[in-house]
Amino acid sequence: MTEQEVKNLLLKTNAIMKGHFLLTSGLHSPMYVEKFNVLQHPEYTEALCKELAARFADKQIQTVVGPMTGGILLAHEVGKALGTRAIFTERVNGKMAFRRGFSLAAGERVLIVEDIVTTGGSVKEVIDVVRSEGAIPVGVGLLVDRSGGKADFGDVPHEALLKLNVTTYKQEDCPLCKDNVPMTKRGRTGK
Repeated sequence: MTEQEVKNLLLKTNAIMKGHFLLTSGLHSPMYVEKFNVLQHPEYTEALCKELAARFADKQIQTVVGPMTGGILLAHEVGKALGTRAIFTERVNGKMAFRRGFSLAAGERVLIVEDIVTTGGSVKEVIDVVRSEGAIPVGVGLLVDRSGGKADFGDVPHEALLKLNVTTYKQEDCPLCKDNVPMTKRGRTGK
């Protein structure tokens, strides 16, 4: 899939939304990416994950890891495409960790997958968990990088199916607020 095909799919499913959004960070934005609008369709999730898998097919991946929540779906589908197992991390007392009996072996080659990245903080935490087990993070596969290229994972190479530069504003600087544009409700596609 080309980047434009990925973008068209996200637009078709209303995963890329335009309006006036209040982000979790408290910032405002004219664009929001609601990953579950596309991930609710298994056939689209499978196609996107096959593309992610293809980009890392030559890396001898042994396990795919994704952070809870959206990363679970991606890890499962990418792992299926690569013929590997798929596990996930979750927060325990505010810190990313393996639970549910999941672990990695020393030297195990791991691909980390994530749905949407803004700063890359969660992915960096997963990289740390993988390394703490003695495993080797060989790549990071992203559905959408909305950092404008600012997300950095050090020596771990990464690929994004779609790169966006999402504008954000502090409330006091937001032109949408100044124009009295009401906040857009997230998470509903109207279907």
